[in-house]
Amino acid sequence: MNSFGWCTGVQNAGLLAKLGFDFIELPLAPMQLEQPDEYRRQLELVLQSELPVKAFNVFFPKEVRLVGPEADQERIRRYIATAADTFVKTGASIIVLGSGGARNVPEDWDRAQAEEQFLQVLSWCAAELKGTGVTLAIEPLNRKESNIVGSVAEGVYFAKQINDPAIRVLADFYHMDEEKEPLTTLREHGEWLAHIHLADTGRRNPGTGQYDYETFSSLLKEIGYSGMISAECSVVEPEKDMAESLQFMKSKFL
Repeated sequence: MNSFGWCTGVQNAGLLAKLGFDFIELPLAPMQLEQPDEYRRQLELVLQSELPVKAFNVFFPKEVRLVGPEADQERIRRYIATAADTFVKTGASIIVLGSGGARNVPEDWDRAQAEEQFLQVLSWCAAELKGTGVTLAIEPLNRKESNIVGSVAEGVYFAKQINDPAIRVLADFYHMDEEKEPLTTLREHGEWLAHIHLADTGRRNPGTGQYDYETFSSLLKEIGYSGMISAECSVVEPEKDMAESLQFMKSKFL
């Protein structure tokens, strides 16, 4: 059965718990994994969360470049190792690799070389996540946010090359809509989907706009998707909007 969460900061965990959410999805980069003292402080806050932290997003900060001439292999590998330890300590099961600022391909950089670098990062992640029960979900981003991995289909293309159960793909309704990616891609690549992000028109909270939730939800049911679903969006009145969206999501996906 699907479980429902919200992408936000740990300070909102108590509110989400009160509203009946199953988990919270936190950004990883603000935990400052490369600054030991601040990282320990942030980790303690996360460990005290009033709601299970089952997923992280914003895997890499933009200054940890994954592709291009500034990509530092040793730095990336150290960061991934600390991240993997974080996921285990917090009990997370999904890490979302969006991080458009970190993965964008510089204009003067060879595209094929960039893809090789990205695949290398995925392979390092797979190795660190082995045996942890954590899955990395590659997040396709619209072209305003990233110039590599712009569709679910492209995410699957990279995941297939790694061919490891720790590397899967996320479907984000907002980015799919921005790129006009057919919703039927959910059916075509269903076996590769490990996580879902939701929003609605204007990147507002689910249930407030015109996104075709009937088709989106029916396709996920058709492929038997039973994993986690997170809202990743803006809100105007947090408690009211979150509560109404939770009821909306349950009505569509359960």
